[in-house]
Amino acid sequence: MGVEIARLLIATGAMVTATLFTGCDKGNPAGSQASAATMAKINTIDRSHAGTAAPNIMFEAVGGAKTSIAKFKGKRVLVNLWATWCAPCVAEMPALDQLAGVKKATLTVLPISQDMEGWKAVNRFFAKGKFQTLVPYLDQQGVLAEKIAAQGLPMSVLYDEQGRELWRVAGTLKWDSPAVLAAL
Repeated sequence: MGVEIARLLIATGAMVTATLFTGCDKGNPAGSQASAATMAKINTIDRSHAGTAAPNIMFEAVGGAKTSIAKFKGKRVLVNLWATWCAPCVAEMPALDQLAGVKKATLTVLPISQDMEGWKAVNRFFAKGKFQTLVPYLDQQGVLAEKIAAQGLPMSVLYDEQGRELWRVAGTLKWDSPAVLAAL
């Protein structure tokens, strides 16, 4: 129990600190504590981790079953780490739902919630959103975010059919833009 609490506190601290640097930072970027290099990578495709294998971290599916990114091999996988308290995360979710529908033959979109309130928050959000394609997942302890060194939320990572990272974005993208669709 003590190890789980310590891991939760570390993950929570990392997420809170990292949130200052990405989409959930409500401050003006000019006044932000983020460095110019960090700010340059927000809301843009970052290929600096390309080729890295997806972490073998378990997260929870609806109903409580455990799964991992590896279970989705054979198709490209877009992991979207998000939370209901993150305004940019909430704002981009309809676009991710539309993307999941348009690209369902070649891409699986995995919205993995980082909400500490767990399924209660996720189910409430998904019930209101009336999403057509997205199926939510949960990583309540933030283990996946910690393992991939997420710099805040939202954080999206695209993996190829073999589970290797192609690119990531800290923040949001215009998911229906021709450039992003081509990159997928």
